[in-house]
Amino acid sequence: MKKINWKKHLKVSATVVAIVGVTTVVWASGGGHGEAAHHNAWHDIDTWKVLNFVLLVIGCFFIARKPVAQFFSSRTKGIEEELTGLEQKKADAERKLAEYEARFRNLEQESEMIVEDYIKQGEEAKQRILEAAEAQAEKLEDMAKRNIEQEFKAAKTALKQEVVDRAMEQAQALIKKSITTQDQNRLVDEYLKKVEA
Repeated sequence: MKKINWKKHLKVSATVVAIVGVTTVVWASGGGHGEAAHHNAWHDIDTWKVLNFVLLVIGCFFIARKPVAQFFSSRTKGIEEELTGLEQKKADAERKLAEYEARFRNLEQESEMIVEDYIKQGEEAKQRILEAAEAQAEKLEDMAKRNIEQEFKAAKTALKQEVVDRAMEQAQALIKKSITTQDQNRLVDEYLKKVEA
């Protein structure tokens, strides 16, 4: 909205007050002669009064014409701009309302799409988790197989060692039972011959 031009308003107001004041003075000075018979008669002075009044009105018209026209023109222009702005705001509001109504109509479809999307994401996450679990299970199975193989080898080695130890014990016991004094002497003699050689 345009800013009000106070100078113009003061000029227009002063002109109107001057017109009213001069008119009042002119009309007030015309009466008061006191004679009833001459009251209704037209005198030369009345002609001059009317002529002065017409000239005053014409002068006021020429003086106040431009500021008054500008005032009403600017006021009209301001109202037109304000109406244009309001119409623009109304159009924007109607457009937004139409958008919101369209969104509201599509809200059910959008919610179904969102639910479907979440279900799809959930299925994909489930698949990833299952694949990761299967891979982890395979790794654990491989580790268990290796551990079993190592335990089996260690048990096999320990069993062989035990069998060897028992066989040695039995062999020693058997040798102790079956060896005679002559055999011991002969073994000692053979050992000494080997050492001397």
